[in-house]
Amino acid sequence: MYAIVEVGGRQHRVEPDRVVKVDRLKAEPGEEIELDKVLAISDDEGNLRVGTPYLDEARVTARIVQQGRNPKIDVVKFKAKKRYKRRKGHRQHFTALEITGING
Repeated sequence: MYAIVEVGGRQHRVEPDRVVKVDRLKAEPGEEIELDKVLAISDDEGNLRVGTPYLDEARVTARIVQQGRNPKIDVVKFKAKKRYKRRKGHRQHFTALEITGING
């Protein structure tokens, strides 16, 4: 069984008892949250239900495991023969969610 949910403008495929990293949510670790923007649900028999755009009665419950930051990426701008070079780093914030249940 899996579901496709929208969190922070991005779509994620989630399954029960799995951990997924999403963009930062304003909540504390240990809190239970409910994701109501469910785009599709597939059951154990392989039947797929797709919403237009969301399934009204479907809900995904999750527990926040961790708030953190991803590893640093380097952003480099460079122009040859012009003595122009800029370096910048970026670390994206994330929230790790453990999916506790898919209802729908």
